Amino acid sequence: MTRREEEKLVKAVGTRSANALAKLGLETVGDLLSHYPRRYAEPGQLTDIARLEVGEHATVMARVEHATVRTMRARQGALLEATITDGQQRLSLTFFAKGKGALFMFEKRLQPGVTGLFSGTVGEYRGTRQLAHPDFVLMGEQDLDSDEALLEHASKPIPIYPASSTISSWKIQQAVRVVLDPLTDDDVADPLPVEVRARVGLPGRLAALRMVHRPDHLGAVRTGQHRLRFEEAFVLQAALAQRRARAAQQDATARPLRAPGQAGLLTDFDTSLPFELTEGQRAVGAEISAELASPRPMQRLLQGEVGSGKTVVALRAMLQVVDAGGQAALLAPTEVLAAQHVRTLRTLLGPLAEGGLLGGAEHGTRVALLTGSLGAAARKSALLEAASGQAGIVVGTHALLSEHVQFADLGLVVVDEQHRFGVEQRDALRAKGRVAPHLLVMTATPIPRTVAMTVFGDLETSALTQVPAGRAGVTTVRVPAANVRWMDRTWERVREEVGKGQRAYVVCPRIHPDDAAPADDAGDFEAGYDDTVPAGPGGGPGAGEPDRAPLRAVLEVADELRERPQLTGLEVGVLHGQMAPADKDAAMARFASGEAPVLVSTTVVEVGVDVPEATVMVIFDADRFGISQLHQLRGRVGRGAAAGLCLLVSDAEDGSPAAARLDAMTRTTDGFELANLDLELRREGDVLGAAQSGRSSSLRLLRVVQDADLIEQARKEAGGIVATDPDLAGVPELAAAIRAQLDEEQEEFLERA
Repeated sequence: MTRREEEKLVKAVGTRSANALAKLGLETVGDLLSHYPRRYAEPGQLTDIARLEVGEHATVMARVEHATVRTMRARQGALLEATITDGQQRLSLTFFAKGKGALFMFEKRLQPGVTGLFSGTVGEYRGTRQLAHPDFVLMGEQDLDSDEALLEHASKPIPIYPASSTISSWKIQQAVRVVLDPLTDDDVADPLPVEVRARVGLPGRLAALRMVHRPDHLGAVRTGQHRLRFEEAFVLQAALAQRRARAAQQDATARPLRAPGQAGLLTDFDTSLPFELTEGQRAVGAEISAELASPRPMQRLLQGEVGSGKTVVALRAMLQVVDAGGQAALLAPTEVLAAQHVRTLRTLLGPLAEGGLLGGAEHGTRVALLTGSLGAAARKSALLEAASGQAGIVVGTHALLSEHVQFADLGLVVVDEQHRFGVEQRDALRAKGRVAPHLLVMTATPIPRTVAMTVFGDLETSALTQVPAGRAGVTTVRVPAANVRWMDRTWERVREEVGKGQRAYVVCPRIHPDDAAPADDAGDFEAGYDDTVPAGPGGGPGAGEPDRAPLRAVLEVADELRERPQLTGLEVGVLHGQMAPADKDAAMARFASGEAPVLVSTTVVEVGVDVPEATVMVIFDADRFGISQLHQLRGRVGRGAAAGLCLLVSDAEDGSPAAARLDAMTRTTDGFELANLDLELRREGDVLGAAQSGRSSSLRLLRVVQDADLIEQARKEAGGIVATDPDLAGVPELAAAIRAQLDEEQEEFLERA
């Protein structure tokens, strides 16, 4: 930023306006110039009042129908009641005062037929929507000293800004004019190099700011917004390109494959596999193998469809590193998942996981488990195996990060479900290597291409889209929660599957019936969809949906199922995040063995839990979860030779946004298709930060769904600049923009990739 952009608003617009703007998070001239209009009103084009939601702060362009002042009957004072309209719907305005005299001025201004902008919080009184004490300005009033920004050109689009109860949209517009009008190009830093602007055909930054804040026509708005969107994408992609360049300069230990014909862990493992690798697994494995053989650290994201075999790909990478004399660490977010990984790896490896033990394979190694709940003896043994190198693979939770955990030669870090770890945690593990270890990040949630470019742009990306042969697939059915016959049939189906020797999950969003919120282990519960509150401006998921019944809870549902005649004689197990680790393991073991063939759980089973006999999943309050989480849950069944069945129990009304999400789940099992739909349906939110969708976004104009081509173009341009000037010494404005745009939280999120 230039000195002018860093100037405090109190100096530029005065104390009163600066204090009001500060409540919107606007402290400097640069902050204000980046506070872009949310929409534009054209003179004569009235706001659609029907789209207003109770509780939102809105600025409405409407026409006055009438206004009257009267004395209040129930209490002392006077009331002005006015009605404004968009020609179809009406909105009430109310103003209160101690006496009529204070309101006559308002009544005189609010003449029938006059058009104006009215700003306030939408409320409701006796079934009628209203604005109480709204701020307003009327078209045609000649008070140009105070409203010049709004009334200068009645034929031009009027910017409508995100405002608040302390400052209206047009007051913000006045402040913008004060700081924008005197600026020159030297006052505004432009992070886009001249040659990039010329190639892409974009105006300078000051010109773009004038187009969005003081447009002559809507075409100018579109041009200015396009330039500013590209700038956001370019700055972010330049930051990611710098990270890629820095990683490429680090030293790593090359971990090449053994020579053809030379015996080793990987060769023996491939020979022992009872199934054929998919074409995708072989292709991705070759990419990873080549990068592990490089003296530069691999930085790769492995994403895959549910059940696509990511674990086998990661295990082959770990075995290559062990063959080359190194060790691999697998970091898992929960003890349940860490224990599951150990069981899976030991099962896949067989005697190869018993190196040095009686009956172990000649080229075997060991798989150690380190979690916080280990007893003293088990912990001491695991620590010794890791430090000595006896354990070529060490699996653990945050306990791996302890200063007491040492490795003989850490060569590969595999991070499972990376979004659950912070930068300090991941770097603490990587720092245990003598040089930078290779990094493989796994995610079980398919990521749309645009999100991958934007959030994981410093990683090379591999995707597994095929499902291994022999899996029968999953059928998904939406079940109306209030339909007794359907619910009875649900439990009959569960009994039928158990009768065939199979297992059934029953998932609930809460643990206790009296919990006020979803369980802590409910992952991304609601995943950006808030169907219990009104939608924001412009509508969205949840708009107009009725009040909901209480969420179902694990403990109450388990008790109900034990009394269900359809399940008589079956043991019903329970699993949730508040249980002790040993109790969780015991519950999973009894479920896997068939001793307790029905397991009522929170979403702690969402990722990684693998019970091939599980064929049924019943999800209560399914409409309250996001598409991606439902897809992960569904992936827990149908993992063996028997077909899976997923029953989505919901009271969502047909035609509602919630029902549309569930219907999408019944139509397709393609995780990448669902991931794109998920992103389109969400209130996009902050793709850079850990904030769930629906909250404020650090991307002001850029939208990762609509702007895919623009992001791709910005990525190429930014990559070219960084390739020739990694430190951006020749483009200090760009370097400064990266520092300004990526605050500490966003830097941490990028580090997690």
